[in-house]
Amino acid sequence: MLPERRGVIVGSDVNKGADHNSDHGLRAVRRSRRFGRRRLLFWLFSFAAICSICIAVFGFKLFFHGVEEHQSIPTLTSVKEILTSVEDVPVEPETMDPPKKKPPRGRFYPCKVELRDSVNELVEPKVFGKFVNFSLNYVAREDRPSLEHPITPRFGGHQTLEEREQSFHAANQTIHCGFVEGSEGSPSTGFDLDKEDKMYMNTCTVVVSSCIFGSSDFLRRPTSKLISQYSKKNVCFVMFVDKETLVKLSKEGSTPDERGFVGLWRIVVVSNLPYDDMRKTGKVPKFLSHRLFPSARYSIWLDSKLRLHTDPMMLIEYFLWRRRSEYAISNHYTRHCVWDEVQQNKRLNKYNHTAIDEQFLFYQADGLVKFDPSDPKKPLPSYVPEGSFIIRAHTPMSNLFSCLWFNEVDRFTSRDQLSFGYTFLKLKTTNPDKPLVLHMFKDCERRAITKLFHHRNP
Repeated sequence: MLPERRGVIVGSDVNKGADHNSDHGLRAVRRSRRFGRRRLLFWLFSFAAICSICIAVFGFKLFFHGVEEHQSIPTLTSVKEILTSVEDVPVEPETMDPPKKKPPRGRFYPCKVELRDSVNELVEPKVFGKFVNFSLNYVAREDRPSLEHPITPRFGGHQTLEEREQSFHAANQTIHCGFVEGSEGSPSTGFDLDKEDKMYMNTCTVVVSSCIFGSSDFLRRPTSKLISQYSKKNVCFVMFVDKETLVKLSKEGSTPDERGFVGLWRIVVVSNLPYDDMRKTGKVPKFLSHRLFPSARYSIWLDSKLRLHTDPMMLIEYFLWRRRSEYAISNHYTRHCVWDEVQQNKRLNKYNHTAIDEQFLFYQADGLVKFDPSDPKKPLPSYVPEGSFIIRAHTPMSNLFSCLWFNEVDRFTSRDQLSFGYTFLKLKTTNPDKPLVLHMFKDCERRAITKLFHHRNP
């Protein structure tokens, strides 16, 4: 139809208005094209405007919907649902809070120690030796042949519970106290010393000793200028080491001279260490100085983290003679109850938790109670010692206490702070009329007579 209509219009009466009709048709076509474009633009603009309005309206509602949900107070049911959903969702490492920084360690300072002006003024009190007296001997060999139940020789021996209970009595007896050999022909149980070192140690009457096993520390020499000539001549300074430590110290410039000395320290090499645990091996010279130095009347023990800068004879006068005591040790600077010490050891993974629990439960079953600082009749100012510095006279009660404490370390854990309070209290209750005169001094005094260092990093 369109061609026909177009043909009629074009072909009718050409002479009448050909030019006019031609111009009119062209204008009509142009108007129709412009109208079409406008309609297209109008609908595009309208569509865009509608979309913008929808986005603005719905986005605004969505925003307020989120705010309202965040600020709304959930009901009890919704709280339970939330807690249940939180418990059911595993926490990924990325979502966990960062570990809290450890609080800074407290600073502890020394306090004044009233020492004598000179060792020349020192006189041992005549009444000092009037302590409990009895005869104490030690098990040297265990010979229990049994084909059905053979025993492996141990340095600490195989003390039964009955023997352990009996050993707390301050009476003439023979007890386990380390250095126990097996039957004839059995290998050594450990802590073997050279004959020359043994001969030297047998001559000592006053001893300052320490040890480094497993290259666990540096060699810290006593401050020579603060040690009197009398002490340098009459006091034995003995450092026990193993072969590994000797090699390490030699590489660091601490090579013993031809007499075996590095400064004031006589270096004594220990072979065949009795325990795989270096800490437990270190308890041998710490507690058993009366076994290692059979002629000694006094001994001072200091851990390898300490440097002695006070004359040892001054210390014996101050902590033993002046206090009329036979054993002196400092209390711990923060903890005084064994319960707290157990928690701290487990918190810092100082030892196997099961072993700590076994020891602690044993002590509780045998009557160990919590430390009560308000009790005016408390036997000690603390049940937890610092333990790195000990001054003792080699009296029967002091030797007995040292053996008993060592046997607890041998039987249980090497954390000797756990067994100190129990050992002292049991010895006291077992012998109410035969006291161990123990002086527990303040830790600030220990800091005044020694210098504290950190252990060597492993």
